Amino acid sequence: MKQLRTHLNKNEYLELVKEAKEVDMYRMIALYHGEKVVAVAGYKPMITLYYGRFVWVCDLVTDELERSKGYGEKLLTYIHNWAEEHDYKSVALSSGLQRIDAHRFYEEKMDYSKVSFVFKKDIQ
Repeated sequence: MKQLRTHLNKNEYLELVKEAKEVDMYRMIALYHGEKVVAVAGYKPMITLYYGRFVWVCDLVTDELERSKGYGEKLLTYIHNWAEEHDYKSVALSSGLQRIDAHRFYEEKMDYSKVSFVFKKDIQ
């Protein structure tokens, strides 16, 4: 996760994960190859008027030395299956504009549609 969320130190990370689990039903899964974690995903069920009942993928990262081995696909497939089993209608995520390879993966390999832009304003 540190490769994806480089702005967080260990304490901030642990505090945010704890709060997200307690408040937002955040879940985290990991994929191991032997004893090594090779990919991690964080997701949470949500309900909005736009998407209805859906699952938001908050975090998805494969170790940079382990990419293109199908690990991200396995984690997203797990999340898709979890969503279906729990009666959520879709899975959505946001990806940084600079992550061209990730976009290609989502659209071409995982059959996601590009449906919107995400806008952000820092308040503090």
